[in-house]
Amino acid sequence: MNVLQALFFPPEQPGGVSSMVPYIRERFRKLGWEMELFSLPKRIRNKGQDTIEFDTFDWQPFAGNAIVDKYIQTLKDYIWWTNLRLKGNKFDIIHAHHPIAALAMKRIFPDTPVVMTIHSSYERELILNGKIQENGPEHRFLRSIYGELERKVDRLLTVSHSFSRYLSSYLQVPEAVGVIPNGYDERRFKPIAHENEVTQLVTICRLVPAKGIDILLRACAELQRSGHKFVLHIIGDGPIREELETLAQQLGIYENTIFYGYMLHPEELMPFFDVFVLPSRAESFGSVFAEAALCLLSLVGTDVGGIPEQIENGVNGLLVPPENPAALAEALETLIQDPHYRYELARAASNKAKKAYSLNRVISELKKVYLDLGASELAASEEWEQEEQSKEEE
Repeated sequence: MNVLQALFFPPEQPGGVSSMVPYIRERFRKLGWEMELFSLPKRIRNKGQDTIEFDTFDWQPFAGNAIVDKYIQTLKDYIWWTNLRLKGNKFDIIHAHHPIAALAMKRIFPDTPVVMTIHSSYERELILNGKIQENGPEHRFLRSIYGELERKVDRLLTVSHSFSRYLSSYLQVPEAVGVIPNGYDERRFKPIAHENEVTQLVTICRLVPAKGIDILLRACAELQRSGHKFVLHIIGDGPIREELETLAQQLGIYENTIFYGYMLHPEELMPFFDVFVLPSRAESFGSVFAEAALCLLSLVGTDVGGIPEQIENGVNGLLVPPENPAALAEALETLIQDPHYRYELARAASNKAKKAYSLNRVISELKKVYLDLGASELAASEEWEQEEQSKEEE
């Protein structure tokens, strides 16, 4: 079977789906499957000129809003690039990992089954990051895309039960959405035995308001006021980095905080830390929690989105309410003061990640989806051939 994995970001991007799919391809190829990766290069801008129309809603009333106009132009660019590079190719299945990729692929390959995994809520991130208003035109446009995907693609998947429930408000048949959590190749993660005299806290994310790093800095300021020693490592970059650095200075914790900026392979450094913490305001799944668990770090996260599906409070990590620096500081204080408890949580998190988020599990579940759709397509083709043969005999 020949499968095309249609990404949005190039596969060299760190984290989440972009770093997972190349390993999926490697495993499927070992099984004898053909699998290609495809994405839109960043240099492709304003090339597409196709007219865009949707089956389930009229997007023109939303035109003139910057987010909407950029989305439509990016869809045009993806269609242009796909036509340029792939038109005339044949695939048994196309698996898209972004709505734009799915809509472009179905337009160019209307007879090829398309699987779409929705990995995150773009509109929710934009709201939390202060880019759009809730229930504003951009929000309504982006919500409408879910219904268009339901109409166009052959199978909808997502990465957590929490996010599946979120999607249910925007779909006609929400129970048809499948859930396949992300999976990780354990060979990428190598826990290292170490003893840090001072507890090393780490977070890895894009520096945007939705990730709640401002809450983390305030929690660390409370730790410092309580006399607890720590070093906070912040790996990632984004539009509010300067703002966060200023906040760290104002809170008096800048000397204990290291801003690394963008890092291509943070998993190589992660095993040397002690606690992974990310107080997200929203999270569809939170891939980095599973990655940190595989590096044998103890986990602290917020009780939002898909994070509670990974962390059972007090069993394999600690959960705190969002927007609550005091609760976050208390959780971190517990782990700083009790290294044995910290290790037990880390070990439990690692065991769960190996079992629930193994790449083998993802391969098995995706293989079933692909074969089901491929078999349906083959059966339809055979039925059509039989009908044509009957007509000829008549």
